[in-house]
Amino acid sequence: MMAVNVPDTFIDNAKVMAKGQVTIPKDVRNVLGLDSGSRVTFIVENGSVRMVNSAIYAMQMLQNEMSDEAERTGLVTDEAVNNLVKDIRSEGE
Repeated sequence: MMAVNVPDTFIDNAKVMAKGQVTIPKDVRNVLGLDSGSRVTFIVENGSVRMVNSAIYAMQMLQNEMSDEAERTGLVTDEAVNNLVKDIRSEGE
């Protein structure tokens, strides 16, 4: 795949077809890392819509949830996580 330099902010548009379908412009697909078969998520907020790569969005949501859980349990350092893993592994011995 060829690297393309696309500015952080730009405007593009697409026509809505009879069945509500649109073709996502190539520069937008590049920015979102979309290939054929990729899924997108639409986030509607206050009359505006953001479109994001579903895989990346799901990973970000999981990381946010895990971060909150890590803070709640005190697992905020690599050392704390490694100690927990060692403790769990040694339980079966």
